Amino acid sequence: MNIILLGPPGAGKGTQAQRLVKERGMMQLSTGDMLREARTSGTEMGQKVAAVMDAGQLVTDEIVIGLIEEKIREGNAAGYIFDGFPRTLGQADALNELLSRNGAQLEAVIQLEVDDETLVARIVNRAKEAEAAGQPVRADDNEDSVKIRLMEYYKKTSPLLGYYYARGDLQSVNGLQDVEKVASDIAQILD
Repeated sequence: MNIILLGPPGAGKGTQAQRLVKERGMMQLSTGDMLREARTSGTEMGQKVAAVMDAGQLVTDEIVIGLIEEKIREGNAAGYIFDGFPRTLGQADALNELLSRNGAQLEAVIQLEVDDETLVARIVNRAKEAEAAGQPVRADDNEDSVKIRLMEYYKKTSPLLGYYYARGDLQSVNGLQDVEKVASDIAQILD
């Protein structure tokens, strides 16, 4: 089973992906994690990633798709959770092609719906709690930066909602519910 979790920063995608990994044996494919892992891997793809990142450039869609394809070809998971990818319509098309080449398809695209005001408060509060506990805090977990991240999400990623709706793949879950209820709603979609 292959799914995409869509939603703005702080919507709970990472939390729900971790649950699916534990409960269903799926693999979370977080592009940020994969890029960091590839950079230090020493593989041919890792060397490409390191060269691009060291030059201060953005990693191309082609490289990201290559990393995802490497993970899928390993085939050691009960399915994949795409987290942070695709972010654009071009990436969505590339993901469809990649899955098709590997005899796979998307079973669901799950949008975690949250209102912006609650989202900003959630992220800012999470940062305050982490700081109070002596844990590291992301530099961009403040109100102004979160609003900028949301603007970027809406400009680049929100068109995916219409794209996946038109394909009949989009399902929505209220991301403002408690973690257990969100997980239960996702499980209902997947079952």
